[in-house]
Amino acid sequence: MKKLPKIIVVCGPTATGKSDKAVSLALEQNGEIISADSRQIYKGLDIGSGKITKKEMKGVPHYMLDVASPLRTYSVAQFQKQASTCIRDILKRGKTPIICGGTGFYIDAIVHETSFPAVKANTPLRKKLEKENVTNLFTLLKKKDPRRAKEIDKNNKARIIRALEIVAALGAVPKAVKKTPYSVKWVYLDFPDDILKDRIHTRLLKRIKQGMVAEAKKLHAQGLSLTRMERLGLEYRYLALLLQNKITRKEFLEQLENEIWHYAKRQRTWFKKHIPKSYLLER
Repeated sequence: MKKLPKIIVVCGPTATGKSDKAVSLALEQNGEIISADSRQIYKGLDIGSGKITKKEMKGVPHYMLDVASPLRTYSVAQFQKQASTCIRDILKRGKTPIICGGTGFYIDAIVHETSFPAVKANTPLRKKLEKENVTNLFTLLKKKDPRRAKEIDKNNKARIIRALEIVAALGAVPKAVKKTPYSVKWVYLDFPDDILKDRIHTRLLKRIKQGMVAEAKKLHAQGLSLTRMERLGLEYRYLALLLQNKITRKEFLEQLENEIWHYAKRQRTWFKKHIPKSYLLER
């Protein structure tokens, strides 16, 4: 039986130190890092997304950062294609690919080489669905495709719209066909609730001090609409609301911190469902 190539996956909720851990492993095991983060793929989304800096990389090559314009949607299928090419190249050079990130859907797509339905974007339908709030969209998906609704993040508007787009074309979202062409070592990072909440709070204050709001203003000045910024989610959603004066600075901090905590809990739920239980250990 052919031996499967080894890859390492460093994953877990936000604010658990995944980037530092991946760099440490890369230095120990002759590795190179592939980011699996749905916001860090975009150019210019640096402080808000917590993108690793050149100094923090410590000379370790990183891939799948700054590969797309924030003005346009970048799909998981596009990510899978590019990231898989990176993995093959790293393996070909005798090094260890290290996947690092908290976007479970992205990690799953490359670890299992998930197949995706070849349904083209339906621009008129997307524009219509964009006008609806995420709760209404999720309710619509539950009605049209209950199986997919059970699997999807009910707070991720972009993915729900994509699912509805596929439903409109095919009647339902086909069950993903998966295969695992790698021997995967999982490194799952987490903390008890009180510690993780404190880490989220401290990191958010640090990002604000580093210029997260100024970064958002610069992105807007460069052509990123506030509607598109809001659609990017999490930090950028609240930055867009702040720039539109829909929330105060105090509300921005409080609401964003609360949303990041809820996001961390959703990440935990996803990883507990999708990775071997033996790896689900808190620090």
